[in-house]
Amino acid sequence: MIRQDYNRIDPKRRSAIDYKKKQFAVPTYKQQDYPHRLSLYETPPTAEITLEQFEQWAIDRLRVLAEIEACSFRNKTPAETAAHVTPLLQKWLPLHSNTSSSVGSQDENLKLERQKDHYSHFILRLAFSSTEDLRRRFARIESALFKLRFQNDDAKERQTFVESLQFDWEVVSEEEKRALGADLLNATPGMKRQDAEEAGWFKVDFEMVAELVEGRRVFLKAGKAYVPVREQMSMVLAGFNARLDKGLELAARALPRLDEDDRLTPILVHLSKNFATPDSTLSDSDSALPGAPINPSSIDPLSQHFPLCMRNLQMTLRKNSHLKHFGRLQYTLFLKGIGLTLEDCLIFWRQAFKLITDDTFNKEYRYNIRHAYGDVGGDAIRRGRGYSPFSCQKILTEHPPGSGESHGCPYRHFSVDNLTTLLQTTGVSDRDVLRGVKEDVEKKRFHIACNRVFEWAHKGDIKRVKEDDSWGAAELDTIVHPNTYFKRSYLLKTGGAAAVKGDEMEI
Repeated sequence: MIRQDYNRIDPKRRSAIDYKKKQFAVPTYKQQDYPHRLSLYETPPTAEITLEQFEQWAIDRLRVLAEIEACSFRNKTPAETAAHVTPLLQKWLPLHSNTSSSVGSQDENLKLERQKDHYSHFILRLAFSSTEDLRRRFARIESALFKLRFQNDDAKERQTFVESLQFDWEVVSEEEKRALGADLLNATPGMKRQDAEEAGWFKVDFEMVAELVEGRRVFLKAGKAYVPVREQMSMVLAGFNARLDKGLELAARALPRLDEDDRLTPILVHLSKNFATPDSTLSDSDSALPGAPINPSSIDPLSQHFPLCMRNLQMTLRKNSHLKHFGRLQYTLFLKGIGLTLEDCLIFWRQAFKLITDDTFNKEYRYNIRHAYGDVGGDAIRRGRGYSPFSCQKILTEHPPGSGESHGCPYRHFSVDNLTTLLQTTGVSDRDVLRGVKEDVEKKRFHIACNRVFEWAHKGDIKRVKEDDSWGAAELDTIVHPNTYFKRSYLLKTGGAAAVKGDEMEI
């Protein structure tokens, strides 16, 4: 908006100005067009969306980014990562090409897909711009997502997208190409002489293609890198990273202005916390195991399918015949989540607390168990059927265990020596797995350490179901909830392949 010179305002108009009120221009927003499937996210979104869309779109993108990061932590190859992430992209963040025949009402659906992709990127850019570590992680994973999409894009549409970018790439002339022919050929592994002579070449500052320089895949001269057209992805990726880094810095500067907005700030804080370990909640269908023998006498044999946090609670309970408050709460809600009824749960705890009298149990413990199930307490608790089982994120971040307490996450709250002993006690003997868990813990990748143990314990079962046509990679995404761990382990070991398809969690 252009500010008018006060002295040039007509005196009659000047007298009509109410100086007690701030003068605002009425903002107008332009709906953005999305001609290409890919985007460098240079222009922030301006149209209005609902708060529900704001949060849900960001959560869906976060699911995908978390899986990409998990693949990186597990040292999966690019091909393995693509195979794992592609079905998740189709589910949570679809992005079809202009020529795709798989979307009905094509124009409208394509626009909505690309709008969601555009907005979700900028929402997470805000959420993860507060610290240098978050900005670095976000940039790395977004870059990996862009690279995956770029490689899988339709060839013609990809080229049209690249041409629309108007990058400052200098095209190498035919004369210069002939003069440097031998050097270009020798510096470009795998290229034939005919290809070197016929292919197009670009000349860019060598800093733009650091990846190619590091791999010795380009010819360098006078600070310039000579890049064949086939390697244009590296140049596009360098441009994407440069713009994203700059955008994250600008977002970090703008972030303090959002403190006054009590609608967005809690959502952004919640999203940034979930970047460490995505949060999850359970629905009844998520936790149901039809036909499974869930009763007080079956908990001990079923504990072989428990994650380490719950198995530790079960072992401590059997050893001491007691658990302190937060341990009882964490374990009670987990047992509730796997399908143990309130009546059976009361029986289970009464049998476990065998060193006390019935009167002491009824006075000191019975009410808390009923309250966790929503059988007593406020109307809101009863309507909501009690509290939900704790997710990994909640266990990691809330109520760290003190002296004599057994709750929490062993991967985070145990020393490395104690963690190793506990893992060995539960049957984990593979040295490579133990070494990998130690590295994950040192780098604070606690849920990845837990998934590493799960994959080792079920490696044969996972291989089998991946070969089954009825399974998809999306059914074996990263576990971020203890009850998902149990359900997936139980079904894998008992051959309940079809039922595993219902174990997805909602963030």
